[in-house]
Amino acid sequence: KDLAGWTPKIRGHELGENYAATFRVEDGVLKVLYDKYEGPFRGRYGHLFYKEPFSDYVLRIEYRFVGEQAERGPGWAIRNSGVMIHGELPQTMGKDQDFPVSIEAQFLGGMGKGNRTTCNMCSPGTNVVLGGKLFTTHCTNSKSKTFDGDVWVTAEIEVHGGGAVKHFVNGEVVLEYEQPQLDPKDADAKNLIKDGKVLLEDGYISLQSESHPIEFRKVEVKVLKK
Repeated sequence: KDLAGWTPKIRGHELGENYAATFRVEDGVLKVLYDKYEGPFRGRYGHLFYKEPFSDYVLRIEYRFVGEQAERGPGWAIRNSGVMIHGELPQTMGKDQDFPVSIEAQFLGGMGKGNRTTCNMCSPGTNVVLGGKLFTTHCTNSKSKTFDGDVWVTAEIEVHGGGAVKHFVNGEVVLEYEQPQLDPKDADAKNLIKDGKVLLEDGYISLQSESHPIEFRKVEVKVLKK
């Protein structure tokens, strides 16, 4: 209905400043748009944070990519967005910090040819355990189908605190990993480590703005018992 309970953080701007109405609600849909930007995108990556942290839960999102990318958005960001989970407190982000320290369920739209999976995992300032081993590469692909065009896709992220995380696309499991944790080698994450603890057991959810318009018609959370 509106952005009550949500706070934007856009690179180069103060927390709470919704530059050029990047995030807005129209006709019952939460939209990420760039039609009011003055000039090119200029790396103004944005995140819309929900007001409270979560630990054990299922997050369900219905999204679709629309329109054309913002002027001079990076090539990798075409039809690219996502949702961040177990994210840092937004107040701890630097003004010019690109992304919150978090785990990203990355949403990608098809390019009209070839395969391009969605609900992948990326790890700004973090690592996970994948296949029983510490996974330090920034991103890993899911095994989802490719979704071309402006189609609605249902993504679900099942999170069990500092334990298992599962990604679903239209009801099918497409990726599993566990033990999300801070990366001691990352400058932003290093500032968040207290008493040597790196395991992430809870954190904030945020929706991304990465230069390509995207719409969210449903964002739901079901809290689970630990």
